This record gives sequence, structure tokens and C-alpha cells, in this order.
Amino acid sequence: MAYDIFSEFYDELTENAQYEKRADYFCRLLSMCGCNGGILLDLACGTGTMSVLMAQKGFDVIGVDSSTGMLSQAQEKAFECGKSILFLCQEMQDIDLYGTVDCAISVLDSLNHLDGERELRQTFEKVSLFMNSGGVFVFDMNTIYKHREVLADNAYIYDCGDLFCAWQNEYDPDDNSVGITLDFFIQDEDDAWIRSQEQFCEQAYELSDIENWLEEAGFVVKGIYDDLTLDPVKEDTQRAVFVACKK
Repeated sequence: MAYDIFSEFYDELTENAQYEKRADYFCRLLSMCGCNGGILLDLACGTGTMSVLMAQKGFDVIGVDSSTGMLSQAQEKAFECGKSILFLCQEMQDIDLYGTVDCAISVLDSLNHLDGERELRQTFEKVSLFMNSGGVFVFDMNTIYKHREVLADNAYIYDCGDLFCAWQNEYDPDDNSVGITLDFFIQDEDDAWIRSQEQFCEQAYELSDIENWLEEAGFVVKGIYDDLTLDPVKEDTQRAVFVACKK
């Protein structure tokens, strides 16, 4: 299944993601809209770091991800922290919850991984369907600027000691998508390097389109901010954070 190989190395490659600062920031944005607790949906929760942090801040968390590998690690983290979190293996655009939620979050450009406008709009509609009136949806997305100017056709090398990762991007200007190929190399007991590969694609959109799609799904956009700030987005903003309230 997609991202299951990536799940084995995800935490090592996202050590600089500032999760605790990001959790504080998302709590602040939720609080600005009057949401200080309740049932929280962590959409595309990955290995569960944000799910655990939000649970530690008092939310009743439901984590959703399509990767069994990611969810396995998420469950282990929750168990180790003594937090009771419901994790569901579902696609973002096809979530089917047992009831409604008071708020939802999605972090680290997870929504960019959806396959085009149709799936993104379907995800907004599903979140709206399972959210209480007045609920708050906070999420971030990579911008077109980041895809075009930063990710582009660049390649990166990550040397994490016991893990070596070669990261190659391929930018498509026609739809502002970036195809990403990750080659992982890890040493076995005989000091031989074992290679595995993961491929996926991220899609970027005009911020005005995202705002329109949210409104069509039943949300009112309260703010669009530059990442980890309350500053408005700029021409060179790499990650935009949306705050939307359910009508």
C-alpha cells in the first residue's frame, strides 16, 4: 500500500517538523474560533505524532490515514503515551466516521497528496458532512510558489547515520504538481545496503480556488496565514494555513 515503505523512515525524515510548536499553533488557531476541546479529527495522521500531542492538550482524537504502516506506528505511540486514540484506516476523500466531530486538522501538506481537484473537493465535503455546525477545520498546504521555486526539479540527500535517502523531484508546470521519488538505503547485519523505493505526487492549487471549494463545501474561511504565524500569505509563502468554520 502507498506510503507503507515511507512509514518506516517518516519520523527520521521529519525530525525538523517542529511538531510541538505546530501543535501549539494549531491549538491557537482553533481557539481563535472558539474551539478549545471536544472531538478532533486528525486527517492523514501519518505516524500519529500530532494525534498524540493534540490528545495531550485535551482533545478526544480520531486519527485517519490510508497507510496501515503509518497507523501501526501511530498506535504504538499512543500506547506508549497512555492515550486512547481511535485510529481508522481510510482514504481522506472517503472518510466514514461513527459520528460528528467538533474540529479537524491536517498538517504537513497532507492534502497536497490527494489526486487532483476532485479528490480535494470531495475531502472538504466529507469533513463538512461529519463536522458539527460551528466546527473548525485547520489545515496547511504547500503553495504553487513552493512547488515551482523550491521543490521544482531538485534533488536532496539525507544522511541520518543508519539511513541514507535520495530524494528526487519532477515538477510539472501544467498542473503545478511535483512527482517525488524516494530511494531509501539501510544497512543490514552484514553491512550490505538494502534499497527500497517510494513514489508519490503532490498537487498545488491557487489559494483562491481552495477558498472557493471550502465555501462550496459549507465552510466560511476565517483566515489564510503564512506557516506558523498570523501573518497573511505573501508571494513567497511556501506553506499556507487555512482556518475555516462550518456554517
